[in-house]
Amino acid sequence: MPLSADLIVDAALRIAGAEGIDALTMRRIAQEFDTGPSSIYAHVINKDELLDLMLDRVAAGIDVPKADPDDWQEQARDVARAIYRVFSANADVARIALATIPTGPNMLRVTEGLLAVLVAGGVPIQQAAWSVDRILLYISADAYEGSQFMARQRESGLPMREFGPAFREQVRTFYASLPSETFPCTSANADILTSGGGDDRFEFGLDLILTGLAAKLPAPDA
Repeated sequence: MPLSADLIVDAALRIAGAEGIDALTMRRIAQEFDTGPSSIYAHVINKDELLDLMLDRVAAGIDVPKADPDDWQEQARDVARAIYRVFSANADVARIALATIPTGPNMLRVTEGLLAVLVAGGVPIQQAAWSVDRILLYISADAYEGSQFMARQRESGLPMREFGPAFREQVRTFYASLPSETFPCTSANADILTSGGGDDRFEFGLDLILTGLAAKLPAPDA
């Protein structure tokens, strides 16, 4: 099969998923096709373009509903959850999103759809524009933290079902051991500080953003 940009993106996503995005080089991708880096550059200008193509490829799996003014908060939550699921499922892709402005057709479709949902719900365009930016930043940072956690898990050699609980217990024990005269709130609440999974914490943060946004909406007769 002739080499193409699509095949190169496929390989790049496989490598990033298995080895992390730091392992992603044109030479490493070329090895997947038993060729040299120059063959890759014939289809992708540079690594920055490749990263943009990777981000846009995974964004193709994000569904965005038609804006409904009566259900804008739940629609915004659904879009945010969809982005979070896709970013989390694709290893270090969230790291790409943190360092770029969406310009690919799929990411533009997602940001346009989310913006339309907020505007339909009565959010003034300035607040809606900044909210889309902040929501994407929140999702990307959360998903990227998850990718870093997965990298630690890979390095440990332990399956996630063992690594996750062991890591949380290590943090809990450390917090509990802190001197109470210096860190009274932290040491006394080690169990609470380390409770809840990633999804629980993501939902909590997303609710803070959207309920806070709703509270800033102008009155209907304004």
